[in-house]
Amino acid sequence: MRSNNPVFNRNEEFNRSGAGYGQATYGDAAGYPGYAQGQPGYGDGQPAGFGAPPIQRTDRMTIDTVVQSTAITLGITILAAAATWFLTPSLENSAEAQDAVGQLTMLMLVGSGAAFLLSLVNSFKRVISPGLVIAFAVAEGVALGAISKFYDAIYGVDAEMGGIVMQAVIGTFAAFAGTLAAYKFFEIKVGQKFRTFVIAAMFGMVALSLMELVLSMFGGGLGLYDNNALGLVFAIAGLVLGVFMLILDFDFIEQGIANGLPARESWRASFGLLVSLVWIYTNLLRILAIFQQD
Repeated sequence: MRSNNPVFNRNEEFNRSGAGYGQATYGDAAGYPGYAQGQPGYGDGQPAGFGAPPIQRTDRMTIDTVVQSTAITLGITILAAAATWFLTPSLENSAEAQDAVGQLTMLMLVGSGAAFLLSLVNSFKRVISPGLVIAFAVAEGVALGAISKFYDAIYGVDAEMGGIVMQAVIGTFAAFAGTLAAYKFFEIKVGQKFRTFVIAAMFGMVALSLMELVLSMFGGGLGLYDNNALGLVFAIAGLVLGVFMLILDFDFIEQGIANGLPARESWRASFGLLVSLVWIYTNLLRILAIFQQD
């Protein structure tokens, strides 16, 4: 069975017969000869099949490889965001504010545009490229740094709560930890209908966002990103969808490790996790902004 997720369905090993997405293939001899329990040559040093030695995969995807690749992509995103924040002029200084707005706007547009294009390339690329995933992390970090600085300047800093940006960061990692705990403790099983719904909803929200952007260029718009009731509903829906996307990411990692995917697929997993985390962060930032407005 093939995955409906465009981030994952380009991998042939993950979607081939006997190792399909959503199918339990622990110890599947057809998927990976030489690994099935009871098969001649499994760990006994004897020939397997027609006298051929057992196939040994030493570059398999593991929790460690996923953690390493995710730490790299997330770290690069944070560094790029911090560099954008600290290397651009201050919005609080009236003498520098005009230049700061121009620079941040340009970085936000360039970063988000590059991130969107790279996300499409990474989603539909059959063989995942670590370099393109890292490039996506850099572009995403630049865009997030610019957006975060705008929100911080507009909605100010709450000394007790640490500011809207810090609240959104803490909330994002709390959502990640809570979703992971629920996935493991409640043994959540991802079905085909759930995958279809999440992917369809994701593309639907992207399409609505692009339509809103185009309409805003002509002085119109649906108000999906305004600080009103409709904007709040849209942001909450986006936050919930981001959590659902995390569940798909966790399921991909679990199934990928079970199916013995190559280690390079850890970069696909880290890309998916980064997309979900950014999705959660931006929607949480908007929700906090709406609640903090006067």
